[in-house]
Amino acid sequence: MDRAVLDFANLPFAYQKTDQNIRFWFRDGKWSAGELTADEHIPMHIAATCLHYGQEVFEGLKVYERPDGRIQTFRSIENAHRMQRSARKLWMEPVPDALFREAVHKVVRANRRFVPPYGSGASLYVRPLLIGTSAEVGVKPSQEYLFLVFVTPVGPYYKGGLTPVRLLVEEDIDRAAPGGVGDAKCGGNYAAGMRATLPVKEKGYAEVLYLDCREKKYLDESGSSNFYAIIGKSFATPASPSILPSITNMSVRQIAKDMGLAVEQRPVSVDELPTFNEAGCLGTAAVITPVEAITYRGKDFVYAKNGKAGPITAEMYKRLTAIQLGEAPDPYGWTEIVSEG
Repeated sequence: MDRAVLDFANLPFAYQKTDQNIRFWFRDGKWSAGELTADEHIPMHIAATCLHYGQEVFEGLKVYERPDGRIQTFRSIENAHRMQRSARKLWMEPVPDALFREAVHKVVRANRRFVPPYGSGASLYVRPLLIGTSAEVGVKPSQEYLFLVFVTPVGPYYKGGLTPVRLLVEEDIDRAAPGGVGDAKCGGNYAAGMRATLPVKEKGYAEVLYLDCREKKYLDESGSSNFYAIIGKSFATPASPSILPSITNMSVRQIAKDMGLAVEQRPVSVDELPTFNEAGCLGTAAVITPVEAITYRGKDFVYAKNGKAGPITAEMYKRLTAIQLGEAPDPYGWTEIVSEG
């Protein structure tokens, strides 16, 4: 295999053209056989329901090269299930498990040379996309859908590894919007979140940390990932219907439990900020990113002293990434080999 000529160790988290994407069409009540193509554009009717009525959902997962050169996915079936739940909420045609898996495996193998080498700190990001394509002017669901999967090699979303980041709690309801609605990152939810995220980044913070929209009392999630705190011997992560159900969070809760921590999914009050021993962000892009400090009403609450992650966060990161990269046995059955090398 001739690997793509890229500086894999210094990749940004950004789109990079690869060789092929894969497309499946739902028409006349059934899915097509699928087609690999090098075309980066989608032909679309001007009245497509994805453009007018927000019938669009997407997922994000990563593929990793193992030390032995094989390529593996991480919990991709959970991404399939989350996309199905999102599709049903928006009256869209769900993508079956087998088709989702086939699409991911085929497109990864078709772009094998873009999978970052083991040890580079980069990964292959996989973006499944489901959109309504029928031309409709009345408010009604599409009769046809496009399921597309493309891949792109990416570096860390934040600074990388266990480098701590700083968050700012956002209280301005005029600008702030939750990062997701249930399972569906669709219909402009991220676009609305930009109204809070971009000004926060201009102030030097990595991300915004939202409070709940109703009472402005409980922590929800950051603009791009879930949130957790270590309080004593407990792993606490906010519970709210507006938080995206993170597959990474789900995985880390299991790891935390196996480490002997009490795992709590519950409303986490902003008044608890002084009680956190450690804090961090969780997600496909963020992996586990420790939080150095959270600023709330002008006061900094510091959790990563001397710029280093706390011991529990560091151990959770070590265990999670060892499974994702194939460095350690996978006792949970989370990984699946896509290519033998």
